[in-house]
Amino acid sequence: MAEAWARAICSGGWQVYSAGLEKHGLNPSMLKVMEEVGVDMTGHYSKTIEELPCDVDWDVVVTVCDHAAQSCPYLPAKKVLHIPFADPPCEAKNLPEHEALEVYRRVRDEIRAAVGQLINPFNSDVR
Repeated sequence: MAEAWARAICSGGWQVYSAGLEKHGLNPSMLKVMEEVGVDMTGHYSKTIEELPCDVDWDVVVTVCDHAAQSCPYLPAKKVLHIPFADPPCEAKNLPEHEALEVYRRVRDEIRAAVGQLINPFNSDVR
């Protein structure tokens, strides 16, 4: 979700990547709640850190869950941030679909706000 939000709200010139420690595929509930707010997920896919380009001069690396913050391999960056979010698949596990979607919506909106705050000082074209 963070990569999709960054791509949706940043003006040109930004290179945005996301990856996890493991591949999990794109969660159907996540796809549904992103579609609800008009964020196009075409071209997004689950990937690991090893699949990121190795020739990038990272300005900022952001981890979004505690497991990643503790387990992520070192990526040389000018700034490393940890912004913890709930893990929707874990938090929504065993909930009825309508309640599970509310979890995904809450996290979606929290991530959107955090991405907006993160890029705002650098990007005057944030929507």
